[in-house]
Amino acid sequence: MTVLEPRPHTVGVLLAGGVGRRVGLDTPKQLVEIAGRSIIEHTLAVFQDAPEIDEILVLMTPGFTEDVERVVAAGGFTKVSRVLEGGASRTETTWRALRALEDHGEHEERECDVLLHDAVRPLLEPRVITECVEALRTHRAVEVAIPTSDTIVVVGRGPDGEVVREVPDRAALRRVQTPQCFRLPVIREAYERAFADPGFADRPPTDDCGVVLRYLPDVPIHVVPGSERNMKVTHPVDVFIAERLFQLAAERVPEQPPAAYGAALNGGTVVIFGEGDGDGVGAAVAELAGRHGAAVFSFPWTLVSDPRSVEEALARVAEESGGIDHVVGVVEAPAAGDLGRTGAAQLGPVVVADAALPHLRERRGHLLFHSAVPYPGAGHALRSAARASVVALTRALAGEWAADGVRVSCLAPEPAGPLTAPAPEPSRADLARTVVDVLVSGVSRTAR
Repeated sequence: MTVLEPRPHTVGVLLAGGVGRRVGLDTPKQLVEIAGRSIIEHTLAVFQDAPEIDEILVLMTPGFTEDVERVVAAGGFTKVSRVLEGGASRTETTWRALRALEDHGEHEERECDVLLHDAVRPLLEPRVITECVEALRTHRAVEVAIPTSDTIVVVGRGPDGEVVREVPDRAALRRVQTPQCFRLPVIREAYERAFADPGFADRPPTDDCGVVLRYLPDVPIHVVPGSERNMKVTHPVDVFIAERLFQLAAERVPEQPPAAYGAALNGGTVVIFGEGDGDGVGAAVAELAGRHGAAVFSFPWTLVSDPRSVEEALARVAEESGGIDHVVGVVEAPAAGDLGRTGAAQLGPVVVADAALPHLRERRGHLLFHSAVPYPGAGHALRSAARASVVALTRALAGEWAADGVRVSCLAPEPAGPLTAPAPEPSRADLARTVVDVLVSGVSRTAR
């Protein structure tokens, strides 16, 4: 039986020393914006939210550390202990990180677990971090890798160019990703031996596990399964692929366990505009949130026609409850031929968003709109137009407000069947659970 010792202090090291020349930029690719946030913000958020990570250290391209420090401050990334300049190469950047971890403030040797991650892999899944940290409890070195779907060949120089020399068995080949994870004494010793080797600079390994494999060959490197989504943003096309992957992730609403409802809502304040006092989606959300400990305040959607009334309503709630954590807008669908209500449906979310921002900024809260399904029949075109405007507004605000730590989401469900065959309407209880799932998920989403 394996006896596990208590988990040691665990540090996520973000290696962000590169410049985006292959992306076609003169500035670091880590600062390129994808899905409303810079790449490094997305990556920082993954490690900030991971309960297994106790501390984050960032190694940034020389000359751009202040940019990252501003990102850290604005984003509330409290686990970041330092932002340091990286080196001229990957190995030098890693070595600077290891040296920074050696001193624990009082010139004592610091022992911890280290996860070395490419900052330009922003789509890292939390599951990978969890499995890596768990693996380090029984292993001293861990590699993240996925099977290769392509045949790999070994080439050599021929008389007229390259020729194939060998076709390795694909079943034994893996594509390496990050994080690469170590107990600090192991990776530190490997690098000490590497830099003591006069030939190291002439033939440096391409990753940190390669350093361990060459200089500590008796240390087994355990493999944790990675993910196809854990891509490295290196070339221009990668930016577009990553953007779409973030969009797809935002469109999925993972069902939350019941315990998550109470943990996220208990003691918080939820404000609902639309149907809160009736038998619609808003009422079902109010009942569900209240059942899990939230203070719920409901207002009719008609209130949004008067911006001052919305501002006053939110101010009263904030004064009574001490602050606002979530604002939900159940956008009413305009009736057939009612162009006036189409305008209200489109402008109402703007009014709610404008009034809610100061309150949500204080609590790093969440604004969520629920737009009606555009079922076919009379008024379908108007409902579709109103729905599209809410989705567009959500995406724009999510990018603008990310720096304030405010999440913005939209649930805009589509009919399950073709437009000529109406799909069954989801129950209000199901829609309410989906709304609350998004509220407690901790990320912005635009789900359909």
